[in-house]
Amino acid sequence: MAYRNHSDFDHSQVGRIGVLITNLGTPTEPTPRGVRPFLREFLSDPRVVEIPRLLWWIILNGIVLPIRPARSARAYKSIWTEAGSPLLIHTRAQADALQLKLRDEYGEQVLVDCAFRYGEPSIGHGVQSLLDQGARRVLVLPLYPQYSSATGGSTFDALAGDFSRRRWLPELRFITHYHDNPAYITALAESITAFRELHGGAQKLVFSFHGTPRSFLENGDPYYCECQKTARLLARQLGLQDDEHVTTFQSRFGAAQWLQPYTDVTLQELAAQGINSVQVVCPGFSADCLETLAEIAIENRDLYLTAGGERYEYIPALNAEPAHIEMLASLVGDNLQGWLREPEDALASKQRALSLGAEK
Repeated sequence: MAYRNHSDFDHSQVGRIGVLITNLGTPTEPTPRGVRPFLREFLSDPRVVEIPRLLWWIILNGIVLPIRPARSARAYKSIWTEAGSPLLIHTRAQADALQLKLRDEYGEQVLVDCAFRYGEPSIGHGVQSLLDQGARRVLVLPLYPQYSSATGGSTFDALAGDFSRRRWLPELRFITHYHDNPAYITALAESITAFRELHGGAQKLVFSFHGTPRSFLENGDPYYCECQKTARLLARQLGLQDDEHVTTFQSRFGAAQWLQPYTDVTLQELAAQGINSVQVVCPGFSADCLETLAEIAIENRDLYLTAGGERYEYIPALNAEPAHIEMLASLVGDNLQGWLREPEDALASKQRALSLGAEK
């Protein structure tokens, strides 16, 4: 095995703490050519698709990849901006805002960078960026409030794979979830309240979470339960009655049964029942992306209005809003306990190293 060497190390560097925030990822461009490699990497992950590898390889390469990239590219094109992918824009904004917030609290001791599980910048790139800036301890924060094997678990797999190719390893901490963090619930509730104060309320508030195959739940994945707890705490903080909200699951793929009730089906049923106004929020998404901007804000809106609904509104994700960054900074601070210490004397450290034969 060829290990990644940390050849740029200099003994005058002060040991710092790196915080790596991660999310799912995005294609490089909204075209079939840009989407295909992204989909291949994503759908080749055994954490995402849990069926026999040989069978899935045939399906993926024989059916999915020849057809789906064109369809997905059209969806990405509908939300793409002049600055690029919304998820990339929001994730970088979150990293920049979190860096400023942590710098106010801890000075230059803590660094922040961002990475994606699929596509670029990769997990390995993010880790290397932090190490190159002097990080000796790394805290990884996947921005998935509710843990799933297919998200947080897969992120850890990528991190472990990268670490397996490194000769020198930093100290590591990994945050698996924050679905019931009081500051997270409060940030969501305040965002929803602010939106409704500006646009008015609706007959039904829909909490739409990303779906997973039901087999994940049956095999012990806690995701469904954590989504339900988030929705319950959020409804309580908003003061909603049981008939004023509903929890659903979106983005199913393939013929298998996924977590229910399905968001698209529920919206059509609500319209048929005479519910004339709905607002949809996606508490499992820390940043707006394809699933929120194309699927929820556009596609599901069309389904609801076509089915007879009259008013449909999507409430944006928390993105880089101040309350969200404040919550993330608090979460990071809680997980840095024991790592924060007085800065070392870099000059004295280098002099000792040189006296022992170090070159730099």
